[in-house]
Amino acid sequence: MVDDLAAYVRQETPSDDKVLLASGLAWIEGWLDCRLGPPAARTTFEGGEWGDTVVLDYPSGTGSGSWITALCHYDTVWPAGTLSGWPPTVEGDRFSGPGAFDMKAGLVQLVWAIRASRALGLPVPNVRLVLNGDEELGSPSSRAVIEREVLRGDAVLVFEASAGGALKTARKGVGIFEVTVEGREAHAGLDPSTGVSAIDEIARVILRLHSQADQSKGTTVNVGLVNGGTRTNVTAGRAHAAVDVRVSSDDEVRRITEVLETLETRHPAATLTVEGEWNRPVMMRSPETGRLFAAAEAAAREIGIDLTEAFVGGASDGNFAAALGLPVLDGLGAVGDGAHARNEWVSIDGMLERTCLAGGLLAVLEGSPEAFLREPEAAANAGAR
Repeated sequence: MVDDLAAYVRQETPSDDKVLLASGLAWIEGWLDCRLGPPAARTTFEGGEWGDTVVLDYPSGTGSGSWITALCHYDTVWPAGTLSGWPPTVEGDRFSGPGAFDMKAGLVQLVWAIRASRALGLPVPNVRLVLNGDEELGSPSSRAVIEREVLRGDAVLVFEASAGGALKTARKGVGIFEVTVEGREAHAGLDPSTGVSAIDEIARVILRLHSQADQSKGTTVNVGLVNGGTRTNVTAGRAHAAVDVRVSSDDEVRRITEVLETLETRHPAATLTVEGEWNRPVMMRSPETGRLFAAAEAAAREIGIDLTEAFVGGASDGNFAAALGLPVLDGLGAVGDGAHARNEWVSIDGMLERTCLAGGLLAVLEGSPEAFLREPEAAANAGAR
């Protein structure tokens, strides 16, 4: 498994490099064929300027009509050339390398869970694997594919990294917006009264936006990028702010949407436009997701793990599936830390542990996922399987 992860990490797959993404995806498919055999069905969806999305079907061979959808993105935030100064390394229990934690180890664990289960004669459900190369950008090209494919199955497992070992049963929704103000340029010293400062206006907008954050409701608003103006002696004619919003409920989506729609300038000669969208719906912890977690919890107990769950501020492709009403269990990937950071690392012992957990969960779900997820009493008996 460590060798596989090292080989995978050596395939640089930055979200903004179409050539490297294509090369990385070709490597992944070859590796999957080696570890699991050829899929029964393969469909490629062109990603345009972003990475392609591939859907691979691995039927159980038992004739079961139920399908589990596994979501794994192969793109990373790390630019081309990162490997030259940060190759895959192992120090004790820690494996480090760009993209290892988020989320290349997750795919390695899933593949070995299926491979080991087959070798041991354990039940494995039909698995539909969705590999997309634009998740770190908000899944602009793959979202429609993901939403269509998950509706063909019964439950969704997301092999994103864990939250300190906890599985993720709820995530915030995310909105990315851009606010632009057009003012009027003038000489700041000779003719200040005729100028309309776009920077002054955007500053007021920023204060308005930041005042809408409400930690008690799980809402954060962050203006992370600001630019405007041309020179110190010229009243700024244009200013721009990029905004990241995270919310925990649909009510907060509606509230913040209203705030954005009613933003206005103080000076009547200035104009304001808002662009962007809610690119990740809120992932709520539904009763079905709760029963799916109970299945994982039962499987974990069988191998001596006390499993916990978490509600996190980050989003994933699991948000799309949850918004469609499907049970979603996220964070089934690596145990480690440092997503998007130079200290990104994965626990090697954790890889083995979570591979066993994934195998146990798949065995439970092979019974009848649809009935299991809708019947609370079945969850209570999960540990008996």
